[in-house]
Amino acid sequence: MIVRRSAAALAASAVLCVGAAPAALADTAPPASPSAPPVIPSGLFGKNDPTYDGVWRQSVALLAQDTVGVKPAAQAVDWLTGQQCANGGFASFRADAAAQCEATTMYDTNATAVAVQALKALGGHDEVVKKGVDWLKSVQNEDGGWAYVPGSPSEANSTALVISALAVAGEKPAEVRSKAGKSAYEGLLPFQLGCSAEPAADRGAFAYQPVDGKLLANADATAAAALAGLGKGAVVVPSAADTPATALACPAGATDPGAAAQGAVGYLAEALKKDGHLTAVTPGADQPTPDTGNTADAVIALAAAGHKQSAAGALEWLKANSAEWSKGSPAGLGTLILAAHATGTDPKSFGGTDLVAALNATGPAPQGPDTAATEVDGEKDKPSGGQNIWWIIGAGAAAGVGIGILLSGRRKKNQL
Repeated sequence: MIVRRSAAALAASAVLCVGAAPAALADTAPPASPSAPPVIPSGLFGKNDPTYDGVWRQSVALLAQDTVGVKPAAQAVDWLTGQQCANGGFASFRADAAAQCEATTMYDTNATAVAVQALKALGGHDEVVKKGVDWLKSVQNEDGGWAYVPGSPSEANSTALVISALAVAGEKPAEVRSKAGKSAYEGLLPFQLGCSAEPAADRGAFAYQPVDGKLLANADATAAAALAGLGKGAVVVPSAADTPATALACPAGATDPGAAAQGAVGYLAEALKKDGHLTAVTPGADQPTPDTGNTADAVIALAAAGHKQSAAGALEWLKANSAEWSKGSPAGLGTLILAAHATGTDPKSFGGTDLVAALNATGPAPQGPDTAATEVDGEKDKPSGGQNIWWIIGAGAAAGVGIGILLSGRRKKNQL
């Protein structure tokens, strides 16, 4: 998911049909002006302005809570379901959920996709999930893919997130076809850098969108596409198998989503070897900086593909370096919990931090006495004390834009 979301400026540019790129699964929207502080709904996780990421961060938080055995507050779940429009789609955030969605409503395929995953996992929301899935199918582009803003050109991030949501909801992405007869996977696989790509180290990676006709490797798109190719969502059951990730097999199977996914994680594993983390160039920076959000997404993707050992170094780096990045961020904390779960790691003791308690502290109190319950390898751990609880703000992770610029965070995440 997993995923990761772009900053508010990027989301705003998407309104003008530029198209934002969410990848993993934290709230990076800038605060409102001092004269108009944001009004945070009581059922919403996080304290930052939710205009561009409310549904995203709520969905990631609820998904993470459910994954570790925490029963979310009914108020928090009701807030999310109340954000759905009558046609089944979700906007990034609706301040007045009682008002009808209109022709001018800015629908968000990424918010809809992650909400579908969260509500499917929680159970008891079949109608909401079905309406969300039906809406996603209705805005599929003719090439088989999706854009963040319906009607814009397809890009790998949104296409991958929608495919993951479809798979989680019980659909078969290979059979979800556009009006032109193109399947969802036919919309995704053309974004992969194949066996002729140079440099050779980029082979297997996915691009966000072509730049002047050329595909450029994008870690955010690659991690999301790997999960989609495997037919999985952000919640990854720890695998008993553990084999080393390998480079894209050449000649590549152009129509095989599973082979494409293995090539994608092979690229990620190699990219992680240098420093144990991915990097990104953020606006205004001269040099690449550590990309915590996409590193977490890469760990989830590698674990999903059965390559936990290839993710081990990055997991240790996250334990030592993700504290400030995830501080007070529901999506950031949620993504780390999902990475811990995917690798069979205790999220209540993650680099000295209880991620579950920290996430719970960012939103409405969970239901029931077992509010810090954690599932690790299928066993419920007792709550541990003495862990740090971080209060929120948000930091960043990267999402590629059509022009190849990386911004901090998967859209709607302060990293997804």
